[in-house]
Amino acid sequence: MQEINNESNLKFIGGSMFDEIPHANAILLKCILHDWSDNDYVKILKKCKESIPSKHKGGNLIIIDIVMEEGLDKLISDEFDRAKHFMDVMMMTLYAAKERTKKKWEKFFDEAGFNEYKMTPLGLRSLIEVYP
Repeated sequence: MQEINNESNLKFIGGSMFDEIPHANAILLKCILHDWSDNDYVKILKKCKESIPSKHKGGNLIIIDIVMEEGLDKLISDEFDRAKHFMDVMMMTLYAAKERTKKKWEKFFDEAGFNEYKMTPLGLRSLIEVYP
């Protein structure tokens, strides 16, 4: 981190997401949340919500992560779905963690107090924009 230069509109800050997340207009979490239990997942989302302004003031949480398909009909319909399930098994095996379905993501957003979200599939991962 010391070798990376901060820019006027970007700042790198170390710390624990469970203690405090510095205030910002946007927070980016890329491949972070799948590492945590459901309870920790919601705790992290709540800390993010505390740290960003409302949507009309430009605040948002940007998440890049896997969104699992619902139901067995999409289970292995294409390469991306097979890769998602492989990642899910790998997370369970190595870290006692897991990937989540769209319904689980929605549940966590609701529990953390977010009002609105938008999911855009990008192949293996999805871009998820969440607004307080």
